[in-house]
Amino acid sequence: MRAIAISGYGQEPELMELPKPTPGPNGVLVRVHAAGLNPVDWKIAEGEFKTPGPFPKVLGIDGAGVVEAVGPAVTAFRPGDQVYGQLKGSYAEYALATSVLARMPAGMIFTQAAAIPVATTTAYNMVETAKIDQGKVVLVSGATGGVGQQAVQFAANAGAKVIATATADMAEHMRGLGAAELVDHTLRPVAEQVLQLHPDGIDAVLDTVSTDPAALDQLAQTVRPGGTVVTTVFSADPAALAAREITGVNLDNKAGAELLVLLADLIDAGRIKVRIDDVVPLSAAATALANNKAGRSRGKTVIEIQPR
Repeated sequence: MRAIAISGYGQEPELMELPKPTPGPNGVLVRVHAAGLNPVDWKIAEGEFKTPGPFPKVLGIDGAGVVEAVGPAVTAFRPGDQVYGQLKGSYAEYALATSVLARMPAGMIFTQAAAIPVATTTAYNMVETAKIDQGKVVLVSGATGGVGQQAVQFAANAGAKVIATATADMAEHMRGLGAAELVDHTLRPVAEQVLQLHPDGIDAVLDTVSTDPAALDQLAQTVRPGGTVVTTVFSADPAALAAREITGVNLDNKAGAELLVLLADLIDAGRIKVRIDDVVPLSAAATALANNKAGRSRGKTVIEIQPR
């Protein structure tokens, strides 16, 4: 099968011919039609995050496709089912599923389904963790990325006033997602702009980009006592924030099939929109990863895997 894989950490991702995986007694083999690109994919390639298993290591976590085969102990799925979720190496023609797998709702297409699992469940869990509800004021930092755009929508749907970081070219789109106020992070420090809008502080920061703890601490200066800072890049110091009466959370995203079903229903109902920035073939996956690392993403990139 064709797959985008690395021969070692720090090596360039490349298109390889590899053996098709075989499902074990409890396994589900998926013929992948589309894979969602996430920043964690290039971080794994570079060795920032290490995962179990030998090399060559196929990249990718998010995917959607059709069940090809199941192990004898599997009863929840059968060959022919259209499914989406988290796969073990989704940048490939075939991949084994994890326990985070659900049937695709009627009307959902593969490229849309592949964009959901990691980004949308992460955004949902960020908003839930921060206990965002009616009347709260929330800053979403990294708002134009895949997770950020979903977080803006979940927070706005919960009744919060959302401040989103965005450049002028994305302003209209972000307002369409529910952002009430915008701050352009390329003009002045975000914290300075937020405090100008809200001198008494805000209730929460949802951050997906501040890998530098000092940068996240600057954003935390906008949060009043009793508020929350949630980060997906593990740059929070919960003890230091607690000393200022702020709850700090380094979010370790957990998702199950039940959450995938809930999110798919919300998307089908039009309550959550998934912006797909680009759809590329498997052969262009390495370039797409480089673009994502360079910060050129304005939504989700999906890798479409055409059958041979």
